[in-house]
Amino acid sequence: MVYLFLADGFEIIEALAPIDMLRRGKVEIKTVGVAGKRITSSCSVEVTADITIDEFDFSGIDAIILPGGMPGTVNLENCTKVQEVIDYSVNHNKLICAICAAPSILGHKGLLKGKNATAFPGYDKELEGAILADEYVIRDGNFITARGAGVSVDFGLEILKALTNEDTSNKIRKTIQCK
Repeated sequence: MVYLFLADGFEIIEALAPIDMLRRGKVEIKTVGVAGKRITSSCSVEVTADITIDEFDFSGIDAIILPGGMPGTVNLENCTKVQEVIDYSVNHNKLICAICAAPSILGHKGLLKGKNATAFPGYDKELEGAILADEYVIRDGNFITARGAGVSVDFGLEILKALTNEDTSNKIRKTIQCK
């Protein structure tokens, strides 16, 4: 199971595009509301999470996704349970994906030291010890990082590729008319 964490102020396309790509690829994904079931995006669109953080169960994690946006990234980073999920995922070799400002959460924890990574310009300086990559989306081991909203579909397709295979990702890319 893939879990995507939503906090008030998240960037809507950075959350919904990966959900769409994974569901098209038949990967099970649930959204987790950090402050309840109803979460408001940075552009004031309200969404309903599948479960709340209090309902979250650590069993069955295949991957976690942290969308960016402000103050969504700060709200995710300030959530003790999200920090616990990140630690669990690192300790159990799970896929950890973050886009835009959210890779800074991983950088602040020192998780990207020696890893190729990227983030929204300005937040890349928060990626403590990372090898900053020029690519918009990059995978290094169990970490996938991406720069921002404009590459949300590519971010989702890279996650899909990591969880399934390149053929599945390419098939979805072709069916949605994405270069």
